[in-house]
Amino acid sequence: MIPTAPFGSTGHQSTRTIFGAAALSAMSEERAAAALDIVAEHGVNHIDTAASYGESELRLRPWLTEHRHDVFLATKTGDRDGPAARASLERSLDRLGVDSVDLIQLHNLVEDDEWRIAHGTGGAIEALVQARDEGLCRFIGVTGHGTRIPGMHLRSLAEFDFDSVLFPYNHSMLANDAYRADVEELLATCAERGVAVQTIKAIARGRWPEGSEPRFAWYQPLEDPDAIARAVRYVLGRPGLFLNTSADARLLPMILRAAAAIDGVPSDEAMEADRVAYDITPLFDGAELERI
Repeated sequence: MIPTAPFGSTGHQSTRTIFGAAALSAMSEERAAAALDIVAEHGVNHIDTAASYGESELRLRPWLTEHRHDVFLATKTGDRDGPAARASLERSLDRLGVDSVDLIQLHNLVEDDEWRIAHGTGGAIEALVQARDEGLCRFIGVTGHGTRIPGMHLRSLAEFDFDSVLFPYNHSMLANDAYRADVEELLATCAERGVAVQTIKAIARGRWPEGSEPRFAWYQPLEDPDAIARAVRYVLGRPGLFLNTSADARLLPMILRAAAAIDGVPSDEAMEADRVAYDITPLFDGAELERI
């Protein structure tokens, strides 16, 4: 089974691998049920979805009728002003078929103008705090993508006591010295304040080659089981990190098997060998796709 750890200061012992329910976004009900069976078989007790993940919330709904109390349930809103964020949360509750979620997250809060709206009077945070007080959610988090997000998370944590953060963490992105420095500062702050740390894009190989048709995920993932295992170990070998699974559900069993057998962090030499062998490149470079 997959090890568990305290999810920040929430009081929940989450499996260190979290099911990224973006994988359900375009699935049929039958395929979604099969994927969720795999999640349950491996004992995963934390699910992360979002209002913008296609049909994901609807695909979770029938499964949650039996399993709601078995999992820590998180969703996200991309809205920045208060009334829209409140409406988004209520819509997600309806689509999921639940009275409340454990965690509502501000989705990809990276742009300065959006940050100011969300944190300002009448903004999303004010509305979500009210929703928390009413019992519609228990905790509030913030997520993001791109090279700027660790720094923006630090700015967000200086302004509001978020319960969790989420950002990209893999060998290719941490090869960027500036990105790594921001990540290390963020991790130190989160450890000091008891903020849960979720990571994404562990098994990202890079962007799809020009002219190719994206399949299952917007980025090209690793598919070799051994390389996937090393990428998973690279994240989970570091205490305190949680890994969100890929949007490519074909790879879910490999990720979960790897997560159940963590035995330390792979060497830089091993990760560098994979970078060369699979032509791994950073998904984000500060110029494009920061809003993905």
